[in-house]
Amino acid sequence: MNTAAVTGPDGKARCPWGVEPEIYREYHDREWGRPLRGDDALFERVTLEAFQSGLSWLTILRKREAFREAFSGFAIAKVAEFGESDVERLLGDAGIIRNRAKILASINNAQVASALDGGLSELLWSFAPTGGRARPRALDAIPAVTPESTAMAKELKRRGFRFVGPTTAYALMQATGMVDDHLEACHVSLGRDA
Repeated sequence: MNTAAVTGPDGKARCPWGVEPEIYREYHDREWGRPLRGDDALFERVTLEAFQSGLSWLTILRKREAFREAFSGFAIAKVAEFGESDVERLLGDAGIIRNRAKILASINNAQVASALDGGLSELLWSFAPTGGRARPRALDAIPAVTPESTAMAKELKRRGFRFVGPTTAYALMQATGMVDDHLEACHVSLGRDA
C-alpha cells in the first residue's frame, strides 16, 4: 500500500486511504480529523470505534445509518435506558454488527457517560495534545498509540467504559480532530472546507 498522499480522480491529493471508494473520500474530506464536540456526537464515535475493533472502517461507514437508527441517534440518555429487549432487538438487526459484547459495552458506556460530571465531550477533549506538531509525511509516520491515547483509555476504563483500549482511543482522537493526522501533502486542512 502506498503510504504517501495520492492524487484522486478529482486532482486533489489525499491520504491514501481516503481516495477510494467514494464513501471513504467523503468521510476523509468532510469529517475525519475535524474537531467534533458534543456528548452525543462523541458517544457515536466512541461506539462506532468500538464496533470497528477487528473490522474494516469501511464496514462501519456502510452501516453507519443503520447504527444511528438502531441506537436512537446515539442519544446517550436513550441508549443508557436500553434493556434486554433492546439487546435482543439489536442482535436481530442485520443492518449493524451483531456482536453481543460490543452491544452490551455500548449500553454500558452510555450509562457511564450519562453519569459523568462535565460530560463526555469535556472528558475526552481533556486528553487532546496541546501545542502544534508537524503533519506526517506518510502513513508509516503515524503512531497507533500515543501517551495521550494511553492515558485516555486508562481513564475511560477506570470510569467503567468498555472497548476503549489505547489504539481505539487514538483512532477516536484522529477521527474527532483531537490530533491532525492528515498527511502533509493532503489537501484537507483543519478549519477549512475541503
